[in-house]
Amino acid sequence: MLRRVLALAGVLSSLMVGGVATAADLDRRLLLVTLDGLSWREVFRGADPERAVDPRFSHEPADMKAAFVDPADRPRALMPFLHNVIAKDGVLLGDRDHGDCMAVANDQWFSYPGYNELLTGRQDPTIASNEHGPNRNVTFLEWLNRQPGFAGRVQAVTSWDRYDDILNVARSGLPVNDGWKDAPTRTPAERTIAQLQAGAPRIWSTVRLDVFTHAYALETLRREKPRVLYVAYGETDDFAHDGRYDLTLDAARRADAFIAELWRTLQADPAYAGKTTLIVTTDHGRAEGKPDAWKNHGRPDHPGSDGTWIAVMGPGVTKPKPVSGASCGVIGQTAATALTALGLDWKAFDPTAAPPLDVLGH
Repeated sequence: MLRRVLALAGVLSSLMVGGVATAADLDRRLLLVTLDGLSWREVFRGADPERAVDPRFSHEPADMKAAFVDPADRPRALMPFLHNVIAKDGVLLGDRDHGDCMAVANDQWFSYPGYNELLTGRQDPTIASNEHGPNRNVTFLEWLNRQPGFAGRVQAVTSWDRYDDILNVARSGLPVNDGWKDAPTRTPAERTIAQLQAGAPRIWSTVRLDVFTHAYALETLRREKPRVLYVAYGETDDFAHDGRYDLTLDAARRADAFIAELWRTLQADPAYAGKTTLIVTTDHGRAEGKPDAWKNHGRPDHPGSDGTWIAVMGPGVTKPKPVSGASCGVIGQTAATALTALGLDWKAFDPTAAPPLDVLGH
C-alpha cells in the first residue's frame, strides 16, 4: 500500500511542475506511429500522376491510375484516415506547397539518425550509419519507462529490427517486438501471428512485413494495455528503395488503414477513449530532382530528403498559431510534444531537447 501511495505522489509531483494536475492528467495515454521514409509530397499531393503509371516504377499502372491518380482528391485517396480524421480533428503539418514546413535537424537524412532525433529530441552527429550499434542516447520512451505511473507500461512494436539498438534494449529494458526474430507467443493470437509470420516471404532480411507488426500492435493494446505504445511501420521506405512506386503507394494506404484500426480500437476501450494522443510522423523524406530520385534519401547526394511531416490528434490538440516567416519545425520536437501531451514536463526529460510543437493549447 505504501508503495502505491509513494508512486502516486511521484506522478503528482512530476505533473505539477508546470501546473495543477487533474484526474485526467494522471491517466493520459500515447500512441506514437512512424511510417518510414514516407515523403511529404505523397502525404499532401497524393500519388505522383506520372510516376504512378510509369512502367519502370509500377507493374500495374492501370490499377494505380484508377486507385490513386483518377480520384479528384489524390491525398485523400491515398491516406483517407490521415486527411478525413486526423487533419480534421487534430493537426497535420509539413505542407511546403502552402508555406508549412517540417524537416529533420540532423545532417544525415536517413533512418537511425532520424529516429534518434525523433525519440530523444536532439541530433547526434556521431550517428552516421544504420549499423551504429546500441544508442548511447536515452530516448523519451526509456525515460518514461522509469517514471512513476509509466514503469513497465511503455512498449514498442516495429517492423525494422534495428530498434533493438535505437532503443538500446539492453540498457533501457523496454519491451521491443521488432523484425523477424523472436516473435512472441504468449497468447493464442500471438501464436497464430508467429506461425503466419514464419511462413511469410522475407522480402528484406531486417524488415518484416507491416501486417505482422500491426497484428502484434493490436494484440499488445488489447491484452497488455500499455500507457505508451510506439508502432513503427517500414514498408513505405523499403518498397521505395526497391523502385516499386506501386507497392509504396499500396503500403502508404495500408498503413493509413492500420492507423485507423488502431485508433478505433483505442476509442472502443474505456482505458484509452478520450485519454489518448495520437502522433504520426516519419524519420526522413525522399529526394527530388531526377525521375528516379524518389527511391533514395540521405545527405549530400539526395537533396530534398530532409523534408518531413507530422500529424497530432487527441485531447487538447489545437491548430498552431500562424507565425510570419517561421522556419521549419523539426522531428526532434516529437519527444517534447509527446511528453507534454502526457501531462509531463518535457524539460525534466531533457532541457536541451527541441521544444514541443505549438499544438497543445494556447
